[in-house]
Amino acid sequence: MGGIGLLPTIAEAQKAGGVADNTRQQDFATAAAKYHVPTSVLIGVAYQESAWESHNGLPSRSGGYGPMHLTDVTKAMLAGGDTGMAGRSDLASTANDPALHTLQAASKATGLSVQSLRTNPATNIEGGAALLASYERKLIGATPTDPGQWYGAVARYSQAKDKQAATAFAQRVYRTIGSGHARSTLDGQTVRLAADPDVRPATAQMSRLHLASAATADTECPPAVRCTFLPSAVGNSQVSNRPANGIRIDSIVIHDTESSYDSAIATFQDPKSKSSANYVMRSADGAVTQMVPTKDVAFHAGNYSSNLHSIGIEHEGYAVQGATWYTEAEYETTAYLVKYLSVRFGIPLDRQHIVGHDNVAGPNSSLVSAMHWDPGTSWDWQHFMDLLGVPAQGEAGVGPVGSVVTVTPGFAKNVQTVQVCPSDDPTGGTPACTEEQRASNFVYLRTAPDPAAPLFGDQAIHGTAAGTDRINDWGSTAQAGQQFVVAGCSGDWTAIWYSGSKVWFYNPHGVNTTRAYGVQVIKAAGTAPVAVYGSSYPDLSEYPAGFGASTQAPLSMYTVPTGQAYVATSQPAATDDYSPSSGAVLIGAKKMYTIQYNHRLVLVYADDVSATEVAPYREHTAR
Repeated sequence: MGGIGLLPTIAEAQKAGGVADNTRQQDFATAAAKYHVPTSVLIGVAYQESAWESHNGLPSRSGGYGPMHLTDVTKAMLAGGDTGMAGRSDLASTANDPALHTLQAASKATGLSVQSLRTNPATNIEGGAALLASYERKLIGATPTDPGQWYGAVARYSQAKDKQAATAFAQRVYRTIGSGHARSTLDGQTVRLAADPDVRPATAQMSRLHLASAATADTECPPAVRCTFLPSAVGNSQVSNRPANGIRIDSIVIHDTESSYDSAIATFQDPKSKSSANYVMRSADGAVTQMVPTKDVAFHAGNYSSNLHSIGIEHEGYAVQGATWYTEAEYETTAYLVKYLSVRFGIPLDRQHIVGHDNVAGPNSSLVSAMHWDPGTSWDWQHFMDLLGVPAQGEAGVGPVGSVVTVTPGFAKNVQTVQVCPSDDPTGGTPACTEEQRASNFVYLRTAPDPAAPLFGDQAIHGTAAGTDRINDWGSTAQAGQQFVVAGCSGDWTAIWYSGSKVWFYNPHGVNTTRAYGVQVIKAAGTAPVAVYGSSYPDLSEYPAGFGASTQAPLSMYTVPTGQAYVATSQPAATDDYSPSSGAVLIGAKKMYTIQYNHRLVLVYADDVSATEVAPYREHTAR
């Protein structure tokens, strides 16, 4: 997921020789006076919405524009966001939620154009002030000068549909007002909010909003994990009854927050974000906040099919700085939690079912390249699987062509060169692109058995061009725990079938691999390449009237060519879909395999492939 990172304060900008520009400060004062909103309230709301950033007129990941985060969420945003709703029949109705279109409401309230509200920070601030004033007048019939009397309007500005999320937003705003704050934005604006320790929020106003209380639940954590429950905003997940209703839970997705722990929780309580996770893990001590019951569908993986069958665990940290954030407390606490969930839901403890966000398929062709790459190259997968008690089984090395290997390069001694650029680092700690050597969880893949050969370029990212060593370029890497079919050997190099190609990685004496057994290998059943997919919905003809028919299409840049072979993660599973409005579950007649295709998992129809099993490990060791 993404979030607001650490940004420079005014003092830091001045130390760097920056020139203070208080135009935005004046814009807040002007808009506050025009609409009779206390300036501290307007600035406090804007800080919680955007940290006073303009984002150069571009929308945030949750479809918000400008300092006041006026929203205009499109179907494309939801399709490519954490919901991953591409092809979903309820995409249009979800995108039509008025809470996702406050920009239009601000335009009506001010008479200003939508374009101006999107791109002009001053106009945007005026739009936000007009909305706040309209909420306050509706609530109490006036616009008082006392900031504390605006508590209900501030809660309403969050657009939350439940009392807990709206209250949490208002509390954050009033903490900011009480303590004060100052910082310099990325576009050079300095904003100061003077502390008002005497502000007294009129919290009783919440009852006038007539918001329902979100369903609360007991935490679902093992005894060894310190766990509290705080629900995500209504609309950031879907109420369900997994797995009792027939929707299987078969995987766990590991994420990082790309923000602080508190910021991630705030994001999931913001109904405009349309994102959530079942659990959020704190870096320092492994404390856990559960935000979505496991029976419900959290929006975390950017692919609705994956969301439907998985549990998401967010970890405080930044992928680009992973090794400094992924603490032993996080690893050990997550291991306790994952083992508990594995037993409870029958999720296999292996890297085919305990995956990273960077291993999740894109739901359609246009979204593959933009899929997230967290927890990134610095999550120590082998250490984590050791903590789960399931290290890679088999002898170190590599077998003949047609055999299967598990990638096991280690971590601390597996030092790779990666390029890190400012856009990769939301903390602002990377001022220019630099090449760095880092302990890593992957091996690079090349087009030939030669260190000078180009890196393989994933088709969705590079087309026919070569890959790069950019830290976010997942397309040229095979990650610890992933399994592939051996396609050749040449000296110290091993070839595998990967993304429809034969690619090579340095593997002297098989030091970076373990021979894998007891797995299924799939090949094209006929003479034509096999289409691959990012989702597993039933056929259109299988949907009953009134259910709403989701659609899927092959990922256009990928196929399984004839003669190539890939590892299936498990037995094929039936296609399915879920209707959150009725609670109905549809199980299709066809089945699909999930396969390790490249850095990410994809799906193929079982009828399109033939499957063979590599003998279990015990049969080989007994010989």
